[in-house]
Amino acid sequence: MNDPASPAEALRSKLAALLDGLPPRQAAQAVDRLIANYRGATPTDAPILRDRADVAAYAAYRMPATFAAVHSALEAFAQAVPDWVPGSHTDIGGGTGAATWAVTATWPGERSVTVLDWAEPALTLGRDIAEANPALQNARWQRARIGSALTLDSTDLVTVSYVLNELTAPDRTALVDTAAAAARSVVIVEAGTPAGYARVIEARDRLISAGFHIAAPCPHSAACPIAPGADWCHFSARVSRSSLHRQIKGGSLAYEDEKFSYVAATRLPVTPAPARVVRKPQIRKGQVLLDLCETEPSLRRTTVTKRHGDLYKAARDADWGDAWPPLAE
Repeated sequence: MNDPASPAEALRSKLAALLDGLPPRQAAQAVDRLIANYRGATPTDAPILRDRADVAAYAAYRMPATFAAVHSALEAFAQAVPDWVPGSHTDIGGGTGAATWAVTATWPGERSVTVLDWAEPALTLGRDIAEANPALQNARWQRARIGSALTLDSTDLVTVSYVLNELTAPDRTALVDTAAAAARSVVIVEAGTPAGYARVIEARDRLISAGFHIAAPCPHSAACPIAPGADWCHFSARVSRSSLHRQIKGGSLAYEDEKFSYVAATRLPVTPAPARVVRKPQIRKGQVLLDLCETEPSLRRTTVTKRHGDLYKAARDADWGDAWPPLAE
């Protein structure tokens, strides 16, 4: 698939330029408030992002991580539908548009793009940021209430990233049903927490009931084999952090790991992975332990040793979230 470095670099450069005039202390205070709100319960008629300072802080705090998580999910989805390229994309609750950047990193080229959000400052800044991405020059940025009142035009792809946590249970249900009725494919990303996973599973069940096939991360469209409350399915994406990002969020590392849960579902014919690595591989002397979700469906730990030859080399290179065995190039 397409190397995301160019869109990611363009996004970071644009963020740095736009946020250059915002005092780090003001940005940090806004981030602290945003973190508190995102971890709490927000009514559907109260947008979290209130003004440009909020949005600028949000963009620095969340856009790189959201981009990385959504791009990772989209790459896994694209591997399951390798001959398909979406001709249109609607991003629900897209804010400043991180998911639109992730789509262009996965499938290069222009397409019809619509970003829907209830926060006008987020849409305005998102439009400004999108000037750095040629594939988003003609995107539409529309204010819309995200929830049961939402209506959608027919579209190839709908993305919903880090939105379901802001909605009441009835609005979550309505949003997923609306997306399923309008789109050929739906990709939903939530925080990689037990609660985020529960929201993803709820959405997954509704999409299957609506006739969708699961493309990723699951290698099947049957019930999730994880016992409710015993564990949760989530993955990790590494995010490079700019100096501005480190100023706002604190800490000195040049990267962070974004944990996320997701589901990618489609009405298209799909070839999901035979199995998926669902935990960080454990590399030991002469062997690699892989925790796999398999087609049956089932969860199984397998041990790959040196005597497996090329498969052992592949296991040493395997990453959390990868298909297993490795897909042929």
